[in-house]
Amino acid sequence: MCGIAGEIRFDDRRASSTAVSAMTAALAPRGPDGEGIFLQGRVALGHRRLKIIDLSERAQQPMVDNELGVTIVFNGIIYNYRELMAELEAKGYRFFSTGDTEVVLKAFHAWGPDCVKRFHGMFAFAAVERDSGRVTIARDRLGIKPFYYAETDKSFRFASGLPALIAAAKATGEALDTDIDRTALHHYMSFHAVVPAPYTILKGIRKLPPATVMVIEPDGSRKEERYWAPDFVRRADEANLSFEDWQEKTLDALTLAVKRRLVADVPVGVLLSGGLDSSLVVGLLAKLGQQDLKTFSVGFETVGEERGDEFQYSDIVAEHFGTDHHQLFVDSSRALPELANCIHAMAEPMVSHDAIGFYLLSQEVAKHVKVVQSGQGADEVFAGYHWYPPLMSSNDAVGDYSRVFFDRTHAEFAEAVDPRFVNGNASLDFVTRHMEAAGADTAVDKALRLDTTIMLVDDPVKRVDNMTMAWGLEARVPFLDHELVELAARIPPEMKVEGDGKYVLKEAARKVIPASVIDRPKGYFPVPALKYLRGPFLKMVDDALHSPRARERQLFNPAYIDTLLADPDAHLTPLRGSKLWQCGLLELWLQSHGV
Repeated sequence: MCGIAGEIRFDDRRASSTAVSAMTAALAPRGPDGEGIFLQGRVALGHRRLKIIDLSERAQQPMVDNELGVTIVFNGIIYNYRELMAELEAKGYRFFSTGDTEVVLKAFHAWGPDCVKRFHGMFAFAAVERDSGRVTIARDRLGIKPFYYAETDKSFRFASGLPALIAAAKATGEALDTDIDRTALHHYMSFHAVVPAPYTILKGIRKLPPATVMVIEPDGSRKEERYWAPDFVRRADEANLSFEDWQEKTLDALTLAVKRRLVADVPVGVLLSGGLDSSLVVGLLAKLGQQDLKTFSVGFETVGEERGDEFQYSDIVAEHFGTDHHQLFVDSSRALPELANCIHAMAEPMVSHDAIGFYLLSQEVAKHVKVVQSGQGADEVFAGYHWYPPLMSSNDAVGDYSRVFFDRTHAEFAEAVDPRFVNGNASLDFVTRHMEAAGADTAVDKALRLDTTIMLVDDPVKRVDNMTMAWGLEARVPFLDHELVELAARIPPEMKVEGDGKYVLKEAARKVIPASVIDRPKGYFPVPALKYLRGPFLKMVDDALHSPRARERQLFNPAYIDTLLADPDAHLTPLRGSKLWQCGLLELWLQSHGV
């Protein structure tokens, strides 16, 4: 796990080591164990390393293979790298390291861009071919690893984090369009702060979509190809499978996914919330024979009637499986000072309240382990959210989904922002196009496809990556094993949405974890202080939204902001988030990165 960066020039200028150095400096928390820069003519590559596989210097990056004429920077982990190494050795390739980076490099040489179809893992990489000058970049199927870029007709810069590209522009004095992107703002304010690729909140920075390979020629011309998409239709050869059959298939696939994510040359722990998903990961690891497993939970102060921790459930799991368990309790006096650092660690503004939870938990966990498994993704993959059951009988998938998931109507969006940002209902148009596409049988299937391939990528997955990597901690997500995702997509929707959601997963879990964890009320990662803004938290948001920089930016309608400030608790989204925090967070993030 690492941070990558680079610049490719299309004119007569040499690539800028200054720009790449600025980017790798900004990415330093992602890779505290080493750094490197490669500079040759029109190409410069940078890397920050977190040592997980092959801890020796033989696996350092950027990795150059002069014999093959390929140089690569790679972020992520390929779980089947040993099998691929054996296959490549049988083809005559020789290896100087024992890590997965060299496997990616040689797999690219052997199979070209199609190598990505052979990878089980999470990854983003850029491979430079010395002789042709061609550059190939790629991102994993579920977008677990990030890839941002900024382009002109003369250059293409990329990095594992958006702020790194801002840092490069500042270091070189080159122009970067940091105006707010109108389409992205509509998504942020409407689509639950989800900004789908290729957009980001800034006009001049884009992100590579998941499951995408981009090939860039020396003249700057390029082509993109999407190499994977889950199919949400039933298969004829699985038509006679019983509910019990699907349970067995699910448990087998998840067990394999968890086992794959043990590949490391360092210990692997678990982020244990006490919910079904992370508890099941712990149970399966115990079943696989893991000894002395370290587990970690975080909790916050209760606000009013809203409890801020789920320790009672994580304790059950930790005791049942005899893990080395660590609890982190965070009171508001600690959360507030760290909130600014948490916001600065965000590659994009992330409105979900639990970002600060993951940030503080990761700070503690990184003192004990470098790698953890996490339960993110199960709700999207196995239909755990409350908006899925009503869609079983829906004749208006787009309308029923948007009424529950969207934070605002288009009319309220127009009221909230400056008029120059109002131009069509981008979020509704996006959801409509996505749901009308072929490859999903029912309204539930359409919603699950949208949430798995879009919402999941730019909400929980991005949040976990950013908050863990802020402390040099690698988070692995077995529920996003692409084979498990493909299997879950084919399961009949009624077998997922019944029983308050995740039905097939819950019933399969009874063979592994205590029933008291499975049958508990559905929880979440609560941070009440950011849902019900009070005292210093409210003042922080108020100050930001009324600052000179905010007034100069003219992003929001002042009357709308004053309405939210007058009674923050009265203005919650359908998903029970604070509309005021959403506005304040965006302004705080922009100010944090000097935009």
